[in-house]
Amino acid sequence: MKITKKEAIEFKKRWEAINAFEHEELRRTSMEMKLQQLAALMASVKELGWHKSLSEGEEKLRDRWNRLRRAYNVL
Repeated sequence: MKITKKEAIEFKKRWEAINAFEHEELRRTSMEMKLQQLAALMASVKELGWHKSLSEGEEKLRDRWNRLRRAYNVL
């Protein structure tokens, strides 16, 4: 299915409007609400089957943080 240039422009404008709305909604969301949402996601890790995929790069990440700490002399 092909769309016209005008339809493509209108489609793009709608998505830009949606993105702007989402951005504003995120900006207005309190830090408390964001932390509650994060806590809910973290509590769901096991049920969603994310535990294995999240832990796969954990050691690599710890090594990076340790290198950064040493480079900046942070305990």
